[in-house]
Amino acid sequence: MEAEELMVLFGDDSVEVHYAGGSRLLLSPCGCEYLYKAALPAAAHPLQPAETTRQRVAFVVSAYREQLLRALDFRNKFSSRPYLPSRVIPPERKKILLNDILEIRWPDPATADLTRCIDNGSVKISSVDGYAHLYLSELQQEFTVEFLCKVSQSSAASLCSSQKYSYYQTGVQHEKPSNDSVTEMSLKQTKIENKKNKRGCAEGKFREPTKPKDQGDRDGDPLFYTSCSSEYTWVTQCWSVSSYPEEWKYPLSLALMCCSLHTVKNIMKPCGENNHTSIKADVLTDPETHETVSCLPTALPLSCRAPHLHRWTFCDFFQNEDTENYACPQLIQVVWCQGVFYRFIHGRTNIIEVYPGDDSFFKSEGAFLGKYFVHYAVQKGTKQVEEKMYSVNSLPPDVPGNPYSISSIITQATKILHYCCKTKLLLSHNYYFCCWKMVPETDGREMLPALLYEKTIPSMGRLIVYSDHKVHAAFWNGLTLNVVWDFSSSSNEIQVNEDIGWCKLTTPDGVQQLIQISHPGVYERYIRTAIEWCRSLNERKEIAEYTAHSVTEENWSADAELEKIQRFNFFLDSSNVLEGASAAKSNPSGITVRKNESRSESEELSVGCVLEALEKTSKVIQDIESLLAASGK
Repeated sequence: MEAEELMVLFGDDSVEVHYAGGSRLLLSPCGCEYLYKAALPAAAHPLQPAETTRQRVAFVVSAYREQLLRALDFRNKFSSRPYLPSRVIPPERKKILLNDILEIRWPDPATADLTRCIDNGSVKISSVDGYAHLYLSELQQEFTVEFLCKVSQSSAASLCSSQKYSYYQTGVQHEKPSNDSVTEMSLKQTKIENKKNKRGCAEGKFREPTKPKDQGDRDGDPLFYTSCSSEYTWVTQCWSVSSYPEEWKYPLSLALMCCSLHTVKNIMKPCGENNHTSIKADVLTDPETHETVSCLPTALPLSCRAPHLHRWTFCDFFQNEDTENYACPQLIQVVWCQGVFYRFIHGRTNIIEVYPGDDSFFKSEGAFLGKYFVHYAVQKGTKQVEEKMYSVNSLPPDVPGNPYSISSIITQATKILHYCCKTKLLLSHNYYFCCWKMVPETDGREMLPALLYEKTIPSMGRLIVYSDHKVHAAFWNGLTLNVVWDFSSSSNEIQVNEDIGWCKLTTPDGVQQLIQISHPGVYERYIRTAIEWCRSLNERKEIAEYTAHSVTEENWSADAELEKIQRFNFFLDSSNVLEGASAAKSNPSGITVRKNESRSESEELSVGCVLEALEKTSKVIQDIESLLAASGK
């Protein structure tokens, strides 16, 4: 069995794995398909193609089963929606439950003793039913969650489950059924179970998660019953405090509150500052039990609804880092290489986090992104946080005996950052497509950016703005410039380094360069001109913030479109726009006469009819739009 050398999670949740023997594996974004490309033997002919295997993950052959399982675990660890095929997961990792876990209850900070959750600097928050656990690291910049998740179902079963969950969310399930006595007894038993589980909050971070007992041994009552049993498995996910799904906002706030109540000393940043200010208790509250409730992530269905979006091309960047043109460019989220994790957070604030595996981490963000890295480490004896800053241009030499090379780690992170910057500045927008995030009714059109603004500047060039904050400036001398700009902020709030801080410049002869905006060099005039254009648009507020419309809105509604067509046909039939054309069709002799007329007269007549028809049609369409707007549809 080959060992992994490199594992990469891309922006669309696809996974690429490189093995020590030269083989490679590519996992689709939804996790349901894989492509395995075996390494060529040493005596192979240069033109001999590599042996490839493409299959559904649920029907993987035994030769690749273990490798595929590790690739799936890597994907599920950093993806918001796991993929859990029952046929691939080992039996010892599965658990049979007689209830559907649609929600979990977390401890109430008003009654629970959160100070007991701290163990040796780390924090563990467990749900009262034992279905989920959250572990906050000592540096309070990364947390791990473990939760029970139902294995992936077929598309029909997943739809039924989502409808059931939506039905519960609307509050209909909160209505008491006919057997009120059973419900009241269940609530009492749940409260008793909650009191029993509160004592298990001080367990260590690395201990095996508390698994719920069998249904026959439990005193509490589950939230829902089903007619048959369901397969569940424990899922482990790792998130940064700077970026995480909404499902974990409340338990993370409990963990940070626990640190604040315990007054932990020597922490890197006090709770309630920087990234902690955005963490609020965004949870559901049961009006009867007054206990905090949140929803767990659900597994993706077994089959993909958009397999045509799966890419089966390996990333050229990890094969040849000197290549300028990459096939199927994708943003990189997480990289594992020789025991070191690299996490790249792309968004309004770009962040690089590197975890070398010794409970310390490197971080670069804001004005330091790609230039300086800060190393945070907790001293073993004093428990104080030690901070060191390293410059990319002046990295320290390797120290003999260190488990890793600081210079190599920072250099690798910078190379991946440059690749992500080049991908962001492309105008192909390919990395936005993700099969499991696509809305079937729109066939992925909601992922395509829209053209928001286009203007030609006399004697200078042309400016194009897209809804994904990309700006394309083309100068008349043939030089083009791509930059990312935020048009939602005012000009006095904008700093160049708030965005990616880089721009891609293409010379007239086709040479592409990635240039730092703060150090433009000989291209300062072009970069300054493009930034002045963007700032002028911010001041005049000519570009409104783009919001993608959902499928249920009028622009993608089939009923609304049909109604428009029906009203248009009604106005068209009632008007006399096509009377001349219909009369001409009913009179064959008229056609013969037109054929005998001169060419110039026929062209003038046809142009006049077309213009008249277009003017009337435009007026009719405007009337239709005004009627629809007045009716509120």
